[in-house]
Amino acid sequence: MSYALLASVFVIAACGLVYELIAGAAASYLLGDSITQFSLVIGLYLFAMGVGSYLSRWVVTGIAARFVEIELVIALLGGFSAAAMFLVFAHAPGAFQPALYGIVLLVGMLVGLEIPLVMRLLRERLGFRDLVAQVLSFDYLGALAVSVAFPLVLVPELGLIRSAFLFGLLNALVAAWALWLFRDKLGAMTWRTLQCAVVIGLLAGGLVQSDRLTSLAEEDMYSDQVVFAHSSRHQRIVVTRWRNDLRLYLNGNLQFSSHDEYRYHESLVHPGLAATPWAKRALVLGGGDGMAVREILKHPQVESVTLVDLDPEVTRIFATLPMLRALNAGALVSPKVHIVNADAFKWLEQTGEHWDFVVADFPDPSNHSLGKLYTTAFYRLLERRLTARGLAVVQATSPLYARKSFWCVVETIESVGLTAAPYHAHVPSFGEWGFVIVSRDPYRPPERLDPGLRFVSAEQLPAMFAFPRDMARVPAEVNRLTNQILVQYFDAEWKRAPSE
Repeated sequence: MSYALLASVFVIAACGLVYELIAGAAASYLLGDSITQFSLVIGLYLFAMGVGSYLSRWVVTGIAARFVEIELVIALLGGFSAAAMFLVFAHAPGAFQPALYGIVLLVGMLVGLEIPLVMRLLRERLGFRDLVAQVLSFDYLGALAVSVAFPLVLVPELGLIRSAFLFGLLNALVAAWALWLFRDKLGAMTWRTLQCAVVIGLLAGGLVQSDRLTSLAEEDMYSDQVVFAHSSRHQRIVVTRWRNDLRLYLNGNLQFSSHDEYRYHESLVHPGLAATPWAKRALVLGGGDGMAVREILKHPQVESVTLVDLDPEVTRIFATLPMLRALNAGALVSPKVHIVNADAFKWLEQTGEHWDFVVADFPDPSNHSLGKLYTTAFYRLLERRLTARGLAVVQATSPLYARKSFWCVVETIESVGLTAAPYHAHVPSFGEWGFVIVSRDPYRPPERLDPGLRFVSAEQLPAMFAFPRDMARVPAEVNRLTNQILVQYFDAEWKRAPSE
């Protein structure tokens, strides 16, 4: 019996950590700023576990029965937690945070009750020293196992909702196992067996229907039909369709609309690349959808393009799915294109190659892992990878809705001794959007652009580099790895921005 209970400690430790990780991941997906969300979730969860451990002192009789009951309640709460959070966010976004933190507190408190009760059940069979050592060892091993499995297996293969149901089912099976182990000490076995059967049935049903629940939540979260959805190691990838308009969302954030993405990508690429007609080697950082690569390939003098994107699932679907491959005109399967799936920051540190033209098409700096790609450290790396006359361009969020954030990017680029040429364009799906051309020497606009472009023209360029009063430069601090001030600017400004 001792080893059976110790095995149960391993399972319940794994389950408890999974619920904590799911809550943190869901909060990061839906609210952004992963460091803040994980910090709050972990802090509240540990606090609640402490409260639960303290409350266990009042459980003085029927310990085995209480253990079974607590396992069944955790199984239900934890198992349905992810589905509940996504459905609440879809139907009542304002209630999401109370629901999130309420679930975290309740599950944490119940998990805090588990281990003290298990230790009491084992006390008759193990001495105090062995009891503490073995229980804590199995507890930590369970946490280690799930902390490795969560990003590598659970999220990309199962997703958050299915993972929650699976581990809820494991909690319920632990309750059933304990019910059998302590059958001689427990009364009302028929009623308790029925309880276990009902909980296991509910969770098994949830596991079977998890795809439907995920689709139900996403159908309500997105106004258009969801035509593709997939969870990778790094993010939730969703593609929606309304008539002939395809939209890509990463972790709930719109990346492009096929109706007007050409405005964004033409503005991103051509003002810079047309000014370097001698450029033969191009590098795209981010931009795994292949749209920026598509625009670069319109310049015949470019002999090779290296695309570095963190998520292999994004580059895979945009190279293989017909509806997405059509958007980038098959750019990702061009013989000129080489795809690397890696962290752009680390990859730039390690590579020794140089490029004539670089596009930094990263998501907005909504969290610290993205904010590092807009720091002085990153722009110093970028400069080292440019050829003598090389030029780079970075997307820099909206100079209208996130004015201080935009000029923070400009200030940061200039602080490392580079020349920054900021400009903007109107993209209906996003509003007024900003870009910055980065070079060692002052930027000189091209005299002509490809006449086949749909949006950008040589005649239009001067207006793109002129900023009206409501987007004019404002003072901003330099964004460094040590302060990540840009993330704070961005979060504050977009909270005040008008919704769609």
